[in-house]
Amino acid sequence: PRQIPVDEFLGGVVEAAGGRPVRVCVLEGIVDHTNVGAIFRSAAALNVDGILVSPTCCDPLYRRSARVSMGTVFQVPWAQIGASPADWPENGIAQLHALGFRTAAMALSDRSVSIDDAVLAAEPRLAIVLGTEGDGLAPSTIAACDHTVKIPMSHGVDSLNVAAASAVAFWQLGRR
Repeated sequence: PRQIPVDEFLGGVVEAAGGRPVRVCVLEGIVDHTNVGAIFRSAAALNVDGILVSPTCCDPLYRRSARVSMGTVFQVPWAQIGASPADWPENGIAQLHALGFRTAAMALSDRSVSIDDAVLAAEPRLAIVLGTEGDGLAPSTIAACDHTVKIPMSHGVDSLNVAAASAVAFWQLGRR
């Protein structure tokens, strides 16, 4: 399909929302097609308005992604953010900010706030940024985001698989 420019894509997402809070997801460097498909499926089920795929992320239309998503890659609006890896994160996050979006990096750091922080829920336009399996988000991405967000864990577990984390984030941050 024709790649829609990010400003046109997000303008359409905001317009379709009709004044309610908008939630989009940004995928950075996710290389497992199964995870991409599962993220799309969770996005469709849990009130995410659209997905932006960085140039370092695998193709959502790859057959494994489409199959795992149960076809939701054809239902959830999505576009690529940046034409090359050099465009992400600096230019991509600047573009999100210019279009009125605040950004939430899903990452473990000393400055992370809990996913149930009231400030996050109150954001009228929020882009939830998810990183690659294993390494997570690049430090430059985390530094450029407005919020750094963690999912509180029990029993000494430090993190979830990116697809599982997306479902938790979408549920908590996508409530309407």
